[in-house]
Amino acid sequence: MEGTEKTALLLLLPLSNAVELNLKGCEKQCDYKPKLQPRPHSVSILEFGAVGDGKTLNTIAFQNAIFYLKSFADKGGAQLYVPPGKWLTGSFNLTSHLTLFLARGAIILGSQDMSHWEVVEPLPSYGRGLELPGGRYRSLINGYMLNDVVITAMCKFRTFSVYAPPESPYTVGIVPDSSDSVCIENCSISTGYDAIALKSGWDEYGIAYDRPTESVHIKQVYLQSSSGSALAFGSEMSGGISDVLVEHLYIYNSFCGVEFRTTKGRGGYIKGIVISDTEMTSVRTAFAATGQSGSHPDDNFDPNALPILQQITLENAIGTNITLAGNFTGIQESPFTPICLSNISLSVTCSSCSSSSSWVCSNVLGSSWLVFPEPCPEFSNSSLSCSSLLDSDGRAVGL
Repeated sequence: MEGTEKTALLLLLPLSNAVELNLKGCEKQCDYKPKLQPRPHSVSILEFGAVGDGKTLNTIAFQNAIFYLKSFADKGGAQLYVPPGKWLTGSFNLTSHLTLFLARGAIILGSQDMSHWEVVEPLPSYGRGLELPGGRYRSLINGYMLNDVVITAMCKFRTFSVYAPPESPYTVGIVPDSSDSVCIENCSISTGYDAIALKSGWDEYGIAYDRPTESVHIKQVYLQSSSGSALAFGSEMSGGISDVLVEHLYIYNSFCGVEFRTTKGRGGYIKGIVISDTEMTSVRTAFAATGQSGSHPDDNFDPNALPILQQITLENAIGTNITLAGNFTGIQESPFTPICLSNISLSVTCSSCSSSSSWVCSNVLGSSWLVFPEPCPEFSNSSLSCSSLLDSDGRAVGL
């Protein structure tokens, strides 16, 4: 089961809102490989009347199946088996102590009818919905305040594909939001907006909720984003994002490769991030960090709540057909520092651009080593140090 079945999830919108995965204390979440214990109870989605023809709507079948399996939460949990087929559905909720197992050839299709996407109460860390004032569209596969959730493999998003059409508005692949001990591994994600986005609450609501996203390991993923970023941090990050290790990242045909987003009024922090061994092809902006991104839920945010972005390491990256190497635009009252670049080689296609114009920098400070094209002078401070090493708890050394 672990890493052997190829599955697909289509139109997977923000997933894992405040999901707690039980992998705490592991050095690298994706390298922790516990023996998968079978659930004592298992049912097939077929038992609830689902039809995998790609046309029949199966929302009620998924909802009824998970409602039934919820009764086994205190009895060792349960598994919902999805056999090969195209399973059209609207949004539905998972439950704790659940394994959602997709067999080879099983595809969960998101309905194109917006009436099949329930508008629910806003998350307490957001105050309102991102799409609608007051509420929010529920994600295709939604989880809130859950633990011991398995999708295909033990506490991991592993070996599946996520696809949304390039023209689809604001479709996002996987969103660990106020989540900890997360592994995303061996996945292919192509979306209209962000492929993977780490978040933790919005302005005063996220600050009050105070639940960070931390201890995240992303490994061996193929990402494509038509109008957003392949890998994004924020801009909703008011509860904090820290201790994130990303390695073996492949990005292609994307608007932006890796982007850190925030703005005044967010508060919170993004720190202790290591992104290593990245390959990019045909990406407009390879790396970006901006302090002027995103809106506010209402007028009650504190403009003096300044976010912190620090201890960011970007290392061992190569790129071809890149338009802009980097765009780092921090906040004057809270500069981004240190950001450390090392062993990076990007082939910038702008024939009229000089090396210096391949990078845009302000209110940022860091260091660089073996970086081409040569970055901004702001990255020439050799006294600043970042580390690609992690301590025994998987946290960046020196924080």
